[in-house]
Amino acid sequence: MLIEDLESQALAYHADPQPGKIAISITKPLNTQKALSLAYSPGVAVPAKEIAADPSKAYKYTAKGNLVGIITNGSAVLGLGNIGPLASKPVMEGKAALFKMFAGIDAIDIEIEADCPKDFIETVVRIAPTFGGINLEDIASPHCFEIEQALIKRLNIPVIHDDQHGTAITVAAGLQNALELQGKTLSQAKITCVGAGAAGIAILQLLVLLGAPKDNILLVDQQGIIHKDDPPLHAYSHQFAAQTSARTLAEAVAEADVFIGVATANLLTPQMLKTMAPNPIVFALSNPNSEIDPKLAYTTREDLILATGRSDYPNQVNNALVFPFLFRGALDVRATRINDEMKIAAVQALIKLTKDPVPQEVLNAYEEQELAFGVNYILPKIIDPRLKPVLSSAISQAAIQSGVAQKNL
Repeated sequence: MLIEDLESQALAYHADPQPGKIAISITKPLNTQKALSLAYSPGVAVPAKEIAADPSKAYKYTAKGNLVGIITNGSAVLGLGNIGPLASKPVMEGKAALFKMFAGIDAIDIEIEADCPKDFIETVVRIAPTFGGINLEDIASPHCFEIEQALIKRLNIPVIHDDQHGTAITVAAGLQNALELQGKTLSQAKITCVGAGAAGIAILQLLVLLGAPKDNILLVDQQGIIHKDDPPLHAYSHQFAAQTSARTLAEAVAEADVFIGVATANLLTPQMLKTMAPNPIVFALSNPNSEIDPKLAYTTREDLILATGRSDYPNQVNNALVFPFLFRGALDVRATRINDEMKIAAVQALIKLTKDPVPQEVLNAYEEQELAFGVNYILPKIIDPRLKPVLSSAISQAAIQSGVAQKNL
């Protein structure tokens, strides 16, 4: 499709037949006098008094328990950068639509004019009673870390920055499947990650939690390898500072088993790819253009497993595989937070699901005769109907077992 065609179609899609991608629907009848008296005055006073006496009853009498706030300041939107809160609204509406489509969760996008983390945090805290969970989105690093941690500490509902954790869970599951196929293990693999922002830091944190030694990791930013001889830009990236004399991306990639790119296009050259260890794994996740062109990567290394953020190549890494079901599982048991145990449960569920037989409806949707665990299938497809019951249940159970659930299944 030509760029001009895509642009015109995208604008028409968002404008017609009515502006935007989401709307509010009514869940109870309002077409009689009795219904109106129950829905509003005087009947509405009854549940209001119940909630005033016992705040937990908001989950019984209102939509709070199935309502997520998608909140941003528009400081790090997709590949667009700091475009501001208003321009980020189409992206946030799209996220709300995915919540509803995949997990049956109602979501409202809220765009905040706040460059200062303190202002952002205070705004979210003040509106938090509205929601059963908070999905932070497209907030620039390092403020995103400070904001997320402050809100987790101050609120008793699930709060995650999806650019961090949805991405990290998806990458961790796909990577462990790829390592198995390549005859390698997470505990021994040498990993190079390019991109020291929200996604890169969260990916590495989760991989370490799953058993990757920090000594086997090199983190690279625009200045080169983050190393202990340099003063830290901030604590979040410096936790992965390496004791090494190497400084460049080319040096970091040499003999690496795994390359993870969450940075920008065309950073990984064919010459660099050739220096990687036998049977390399490349997650080139920058969108719309990857850290290395997929066709070029395949022609450079035949022993490669490649994943991208793109839907037109195998092994798409997309956080839509995770975030709807992470919240679904958390909301179903009224979890007070999303903890490491729930993230690990999501990783394990994705790994297992990839190895199970693929439903015929998924094959039909992708016009495939066969999909099976292998070098071109290391993660389930986004429209796989098993994702909701399998992931949500695993996440709910982890919440219960780790003691953050307020309700049993």
